[in-house]
Amino acid sequence: MADSVSPLAPESFPAMPPLAGVAISTRAGGLRYKGRKDLFLATLAEGTSVAGVFTQTLCPSAPVDWCRSILNDGDGTARAVVCNSGNANAFTGQAGADAAALTAEIVGDQLGIDPQRIYLASTGVIGEPLAEQPLRDELPKLVDGIDVSGPDTWEDAANAIRTTDTFAKGAWSAIDGAAAHVVGIAKGSGMIAPDMATMLGFIFTDLPVEPDLLQECLSSAVRKSFNRITVDSDTSTSDTVLLFATGEQIDDDLHDREDARLPAFQAALDGVCMELAHQVVRDGEGASKFVEVTVTGAASDGAATVIAKAIGDSPLVKTALAAEDANWGRIVMAVGKAGEAAERDRLAIWIGPEQVAANGMVLDSYSEERATVHLKGAEVVIKVDVGIGEGSSTVWTCDLTHGYIDINAGYRS
Repeated sequence: MADSVSPLAPESFPAMPPLAGVAISTRAGGLRYKGRKDLFLATLAEGTSVAGVFTQTLCPSAPVDWCRSILNDGDGTARAVVCNSGNANAFTGQAGADAAALTAEIVGDQLGIDPQRIYLASTGVIGEPLAEQPLRDELPKLVDGIDVSGPDTWEDAANAIRTTDTFAKGAWSAIDGAAAHVVGIAKGSGMIAPDMATMLGFIFTDLPVEPDLLQECLSSAVRKSFNRITVDSDTSTSDTVLLFATGEQIDDDLHDREDARLPAFQAALDGVCMELAHQVVRDGEGASKFVEVTVTGAASDGAATVIAKAIGDSPLVKTALAAEDANWGRIVMAVGKAGEAAERDRLAIWIGPEQVAANGMVLDSYSEERATVHLKGAEVVIKVDVGIGEGSSTVWTCDLTHGYIDINAGYRS
């Protein structure tokens, strides 16, 4: 973890409520870090539904392989989730698969549950084996520390899954007043360009939601949130978002899209995912600005997303933002390289409220001084209309400072 907290961080970790059917334990296991918690366990009530989305990289971690396998082959229920930080257990061959299976076996034995209903995640350095003996020594102690979920345990959990994060990330929402809840934690700061999911996210609800419907709801929420953020254009080997529905609050399951209770649940889930995704961007390694990029006038919403990500990923755009330099030509460059249709002579660009260009040319009314005033703030808005169709999309990113180099150049030291 970094020594100083991101200037874009929330003032404090939210006071998140207990969630029926979830109990939490964290532990300083010394798997990589010394003197800080690096193990997280949540146990789940019998019958808890599970949904998941995972990295689409062709080099996934062993825990991603494990979760995909049990999610596809199981009955759609889960009894626990275990995460370690500091070691990604990725690109570790058979030893990685063995470490994942051993983790589930030890925790399953301690809890008296089927290892195939225990979900796993790891985050940290790639390519280093996850040693067997610390797992055998520390996982039973992790199980022994299980406690009911609540404000303190949620924050402990969010801290335990951190790597280069400068602050713990959490969000929650009530459904129908306080009848039920959605509660989530996440980690992520660098290697952020999600493809199906993002870094690590663990989300819980006490509503009873049938597994297939739960998967639909999660996939929908992720498309609008975690898949619309980028810090450095790099997709992790370990990206995992898991959603668990314990069903401990209401007896009657949500089964289909026609259920009148579903819109409230989807809205709460969307809100929690969006807040967590934004917190990840606000903790972007070395970031000093939170940047919203909106593209309109594209051939489709998908095309707009591609163009917006090209802007948000561009090192030239991001370094200009860090320098508070209204170099809008870099935005034009990013639009052109995106590979999606854009009409050069209809292009329009805004930096904050200041319109820079229209019909492919800079406006006589454009004031670089006014644009620069906007760039001096911590919240930056860029808008581009590419003059083709009705497609639109918004992506969230951050600037690129020397702090990113400092953090990543010394990540393994």
